[in-house]
Amino acid sequence: MGRPPEVFVRPVTMTEGQRLQRIGRTAKDPVKLRRAIVVLMSAQGQSAPDIAHLLDCSVEYVRGVIHAFNESGFAALDPKWSGGRPKTISEQVRRRVCLLARCCPRDLGLAFSTWSLAKLAEYLASAGIAAISRESIRQILHDAGINWLATKTWKASPGPQFITKMHKVLDLYDHPPADGRVICADEFGPLNLQPRPGRAWRPAGHPARLRATYRRTGGVRHMLAALDLASGQMFYRIRERKRWREFLALPKLLRARWPGQKLYLVIDNFSPHKHAKVTGWAAEHNVELTIFNCEGYRRGVRSRPGLARKPSRRPGRCCIRRSRVLTSAVS
Repeated sequence: MGRPPEVFVRPVTMTEGQRLQRIGRTAKDPVKLRRAIVVLMSAQGQSAPDIAHLLDCSVEYVRGVIHAFNESGFAALDPKWSGGRPKTISEQVRRRVCLLARCCPRDLGLAFSTWSLAKLAEYLASAGIAAISRESIRQILHDAGINWLATKTWKASPGPQFITKMHKVLDLYDHPPADGRVICADEFGPLNLQPRPGRAWRPAGHPARLRATYRRTGGVRHMLAALDLASGQMFYRIRERKRWREFLALPKLLRARWPGQKLYLVIDNFSPHKHAKVTGWAAEHNVELTIFNCEGYRRGVRSRPGLARKPSRRPGRCCIRRSRVLTSAVS
């Protein structure tokens, strides 16, 4: 067999040669850079095997680049990126994987309550849905935004008037009355002064020591606060106790601030809030007390960002969304 004829690039002009040199100096794409070098070396008279040897590539690659440049010009230097390998798992199977991952295995008659990737892959194969590896399942769940999260609790009142009170509070939040102001009140505490570790310049291995145990020489304090939903302004008082006497001083402060408006005060079922002195004063001074026994619906101290607070297991605003769903289901 004879030697294949040599392949050379077509004659290039001075302008094209300068452009090739500029691409060889400034191109950031390695594919475009290598193709420009192949064309430039071929224009200088070097053969395809010599170019392949210098660039550590195959002779077929060099000849392909030269033929493409002869046919398309500089457009042949740009890489033609493809979309990659097509998906082997259909969208329908992906949706079923996400649906199964969100449901409880016991609802499907299985003897466990939590899916693992191995158990989910085994169930998909046994049910005839698809034979998918654990890594593929992990990627499908990750792309769908489904993560491995700890279970959280929420609570609602078992009282017979819970739904009615909930609708009333939500209506106050969504449609504030024109004849008054909606205010949420709550207590926060106990608060106390305690030592906190800081930082200081010390020799290596000898940090400043702070006694872990301490005495509350000043006792504890409680913050009684009210949030005006119209302006977002908070009013609070620090007191040593949170009896009905201390709480009654807070509505009196609010009454003095807005003397001509009706006050809709949303509070929880803390016993001082339902004291006869408090309810009697509210009835005489145009203050409507909306007592609700679910923490998630009272936008008070614990809902204010930026305030120091203790870790709490009480539900947040997710309780509102969950109870809205329950309400629609009941109705």
